[in-house]
Amino acid sequence: MSSQPDGGVVLKRAMSRLDLTMAGLGAIIGSGWLFGGLYAANDAGPASVVGWVIGGVAVLLVGLVYAELSGLAPEAGGIARYPHFTHGSFVGFVMSWGAFIAYASVPAIEAEAVVQYAEHYIPSLANSSFERFVIEALLLLLFFAINAYGVKVFAKTNTIVTTLKFLTPGLTILVFLFVAKHWGNYTAAATGGFAPYGTSGILKAVATSGIVFAFLGFRQAVDLAGEAKNPQKDVPRAIIVAVVVAIFLYSLLETVFVAAIDPHGLGKGWASLNFTSPFAQVASAIGLGWLAVILYGDAVLSPAGTGNIYLASTARVMYAAANNRYLPTRFKKLSERSMIPMLSLGVTALAGIIFLLPFPSWQSLVGVISSATVFTYMIGPVSATVLRRTEPDAHRPFTLSGLPIIAPIAFVVGTLIIYWTGWSIDWKLIVALLIGAIVYGVVASRPNTQLDKVDSVSLKAGYWLIGYLVAMLAMSYFGSSNFGAPYNHGKGLIQYPWDLIVDAVLGVVFYYWGVASGIRTEDGTAAIANAKADMASRKAQEEQATRQ
Repeated sequence: MSSQPDGGVVLKRAMSRLDLTMAGLGAIIGSGWLFGGLYAANDAGPASVVGWVIGGVAVLLVGLVYAELSGLAPEAGGIARYPHFTHGSFVGFVMSWGAFIAYASVPAIEAEAVVQYAEHYIPSLANSSFERFVIEALLLLLFFAINAYGVKVFAKTNTIVTTLKFLTPGLTILVFLFVAKHWGNYTAAATGGFAPYGTSGILKAVATSGIVFAFLGFRQAVDLAGEAKNPQKDVPRAIIVAVVVAIFLYSLLETVFVAAIDPHGLGKGWASLNFTSPFAQVASAIGLGWLAVILYGDAVLSPAGTGNIYLASTARVMYAAANNRYLPTRFKKLSERSMIPMLSLGVTALAGIIFLLPFPSWQSLVGVISSATVFTYMIGPVSATVLRRTEPDAHRPFTLSGLPIIAPIAFVVGTLIIYWTGWSIDWKLIVALLIGAIVYGVVASRPNTQLDKVDSVSLKAGYWLIGYLVAMLAMSYFGSSNFGAPYNHGKGLIQYPWDLIVDAVLGVVFYYWGVASGIRTEDGTAAIANAKADMASRKAQEEQATRQ
């Protein structure tokens, strides 16, 4: 297949549909549920429950698009491959770079979540940045060691861990549902009623409190597609199942969390509610000490399991970037023993350790990751629509019937989420993306380089993306004070809710510009042809095995 590196070692197809689904769920059920419930309530009050539904549906729309893409051309690190197939090297590199920023930081944030809950057992960690850093770095090295054994060991380990850590939030929902008694919190006038901070509070919560971040794990099945036994059928199903289950899980968790809060602790409103270990401390407060013990234990297991999965995914993104010829070929060289890209895995672990340095808390990383990840996801709706035009006769095991409607909606929703994240985060991300593109363009233009050059065709196919980044930067700066005004204070030039309308219109314009800019590429055609041949070969093998 096109995802195979030069040489005799190839990616091992060892992951079943259950393994892929558990990879998605395992990535979703991490630190998001441990902290997101509190921070969402801070931003939106009881209406945070609505925020979880909005965030889940938004991610599901994007997930459906990637279900079609991953069935059409299952590729290791697919997030980085699809834009390369439809728009060439410029758009492909920017998206690969953005994906690396988003992916590489997640193992760090999960390690931070483990340590933050560990303060319950080791109080000194709260006052020692060095101790925290050392423990978090050791966790990342542990993730590296597990992944280094190969995808089969990784998959089976993750399936077991995910099964265990799924039980804890399920148990929490069940117990809180019967014990929580403050259902009046949903309508209490003293705390502003159901939506004390209005609709803008709900939307802000979706972007920055950890809601979108919590759902982003669906992409794991996409990135591990190159190592799936039956990717065309199993990857789309794994994506959809993981996101739908997560929507129900997180919405119920937020529902019972709001009802479990003692009204006496809300004297200064929902925004002032503060816990270092939200669910565990609330469980203790309502007399569920035994559940608190379980929650503190799960607070180590859940984020650690998610960090382990993301380390694997980031390595596949780098592997895909090397396949795109954005990185030297040694980044796609596979270990003969474990059949994984060892250099990419090592660089990923190192990047995670570096991400621990400037961002000392869980919440400080969430907004950056959410904005970066949503940005890289939005190319999915564009690429899927372009491939419908450039490869109309390609075999699509999963065909999204409502793509002409769902794709632009998914793109617009993603555009809104980036805007809701706010200027203080967006400007750093967008500037990093633009600088990365400039650096790559200079390096790739050198003579005798093996990197894929940004020629006039791929640059022309990427004009829309440059315009999009500039437009998002302007919206974040000039938007309303609810989201986009400089450093999120003061009045912007575009008042709420008109800013949402302007941002949505921009999303529609750039979506159709991006689709119109799509091109047919040799790599894309080859990948689709190889996927079709691979599927036919596996089908023939199955028929032969049946006859025998």
